[in-house]
Amino acid sequence: MAYSAGDTILDDEYNTFVNSSSSPFGYNHFAGPGSGEYGLNQATISTVSAGDTVAASSWNALFTGMDNIANHTNDSITSSSVSAGDTIAIRSALIADLASLAAEVAAGSTSATAFDTTAVGSSTNSGTWNSSSTIERSVTFANNNTMRAFFNAGGKIRVDPSCVTGIDGDKDTVFNDLTTGAIGNLDIAAHASTRSESGETLTTNGLGNGFHDLGTGYTTIIKLTSDNSGYTSNTVEISAKLDAAVSSATVMTVKMVSTDAAGDDTYTSPNTGGVPSNPNEAPRMTLALIEVSPNDTQGLAADIKTASNAEVSNSAS
Repeated sequence: MAYSAGDTILDDEYNTFVNSSSSPFGYNHFAGPGSGEYGLNQATISTVSAGDTVAASSWNALFTGMDNIANHTNDSITSSSVSAGDTIAIRSALIADLASLAAEVAAGSTSATAFDTTAVGSSTNSGTWNSSSTIERSVTFANNNTMRAFFNAGGKIRVDPSCVTGIDGDKDTVFNDLTTGAIGNLDIAAHASTRSESGETLTTNGLGNGFHDLGTGYTTIIKLTSDNSGYTSNTVEISAKLDAAVSSATVMTVKMVSTDAAGDDTYTSPNTGGVPSNPNEAPRMTLALIEVSPNDTQGLAADIKTASNAEVSNSAS
């Protein structure tokens, strides 16, 4: 790129700042529809025609767009507006600013703070069980550009697992410890996932997986095994998948599988006070999904949200 002090800014150089789809990336690639880890689905900026003077209005469209993305991602840049008739002085940080914004988006806008938190659906087993419970729920986006922009802008699908306690004794405690106690909120972000709690035995650690790492088969995000004495064969596993490759996906499905391999033959007859009626039954499990969605309060043109959600399966035995 020939942009340097003393140069006349050529139309093709300006157009590179706006539209380049290779490094150093132009504004439209990381802020517009983009592809892969780039793209926030914002309105694109027009290029200029060959031989045209690059007007102040064109520069201001670029600078304003960059400022908006910087505000959302909480990135510090040096863009500034110009007026008609101004001599366009060298903006030495322009290329560095574009690269910095592109990197923020590619990383999933991890410093962004403008979000709404909204429940998007919950499923609970119809009864207790003593072998396994499987619940699947999905979230659907209007199109692939919206889905990628959701995660690239810092959005997360929050998994909130729990169980209905107060019914069946020790197994209530086991599965409450595995879900609310040890997972808490499981946030699936662009490139990684995090749990808000800790504890129990981390059997499978897939927390390094986020939206961009998922395929059409389930990827385990986390599997925990109980560390409660007598119940160390009981587990909770949460996985996620997409309906297509990241480049065309519109649906994410989250699955929670709970297993109860431990028996409990506590003598209950004649079922004196405080003794569970069936201590071998595991409690009803709940899989709730919440969207932590990017909003328009700090630079984005509009909120970026899911379109719908649904229960995919719910079984226990």
